[in-house]
Amino acid sequence: MSDIKTIGVLTSGGDAPGMNAAIRAVVRTGIYYGLKMLGIRKGYNGLVTGDIFDMSARDVSDIIHRGGTILQTARCKAFTTDEGMQKAMSISKAFGIDAIVTIGGDGSYRGARDFSKFGMKVMGLPGTIDNDIASSEYTIGYDTAMNTVQDALDKIRDTAYSHERCSVLEVMGRRAGHIALNVGIAGGAEVILLPEREFDFDKDIIRKIIQGRNNGKKNYIIILAEGVAEKIGGALELSKKIEDLTGIETRGTVLGYIQRGGSPTIQDRVMASVMGAKAVKLLKDGVYNRIISVKDSKVIDLDIDEALAMKKDIDNDLLELSNVLSI
Repeated sequence: MSDIKTIGVLTSGGDAPGMNAAIRAVVRTGIYYGLKMLGIRKGYNGLVTGDIFDMSARDVSDIIHRGGTILQTARCKAFTTDEGMQKAMSISKAFGIDAIVTIGGDGSYRGARDFSKFGMKVMGLPGTIDNDIASSEYTIGYDTAMNTVQDALDKIRDTAYSHERCSVLEVMGRRAGHIALNVGIAGGAEVILLPEREFDFDKDIIRKIIQGRNNGKKNYIIILAEGVAEKIGGALELSKKIEDLTGIETRGTVLGYIQRGGSPTIQDRVMASVMGAKAVKLLKDGVYNRIISVKDSKVIDLDIDEALAMKKDIDNDLLELSNVLSI
């Protein structure tokens, strides 16, 4: 039997649609098994400052459909130091916290892993729109973000067609191009630029657009991942270069933080609920210092050190498909 009686839950890093569904599942599953549940506001900062409160089943009512996180999130430099973690451990003991459920990305996982070295039992849930956690095929918020981008892309293509324009759409993904690749395929983009792959500007962009025009194309969509934009210039700068070289009217759009917000999709709500419940069940059974992940469409758990050592790359089959379909 587990000696865990009180569990704290926090959200860390960037917010993602579905985090509230995960919080709800964690809290209600814990209460179902007779555990005391505590909310920790503003990520690890709340552990250091003691911004901690009791959570009941009613505290998580009517939040499953809301974007963002009711617990909020913030950076905490103090938690990156031994002194800060020791203080967080003392605060946790004062509130009787036996285990922490962290909802966030790799940075949040590292914080949890390091905190476990001070004696805290931890559990991690993958919450990030970028789907860039190596240990999991799917992350909470990813599906909603893709649907948000797809909706914007469909509207942009309507205008691009009407004016025979080239449109450059910059989407989030600093180190991972999963949103860009999948939305690019779903939206029929002619060019998809990913941080994981090198490209030749003249050959892969300019020549492709000109060849398309010569073959009768009337509009063009280029998906630009954030990580590529930081290297070669954003959507507006890239648009000007394309227009100067091709003579085709080109417009750039940066979606920005609209991709983080909004009501989560059914997939994000269900996956967040399943993951949150599994995290608490494991803790109840005395299993901790694990990461909840998705592999082969099944929700599993992995050792936290093992999970952090994993690497993730873009899907080459999808990348090849995007090239085949963009002719």
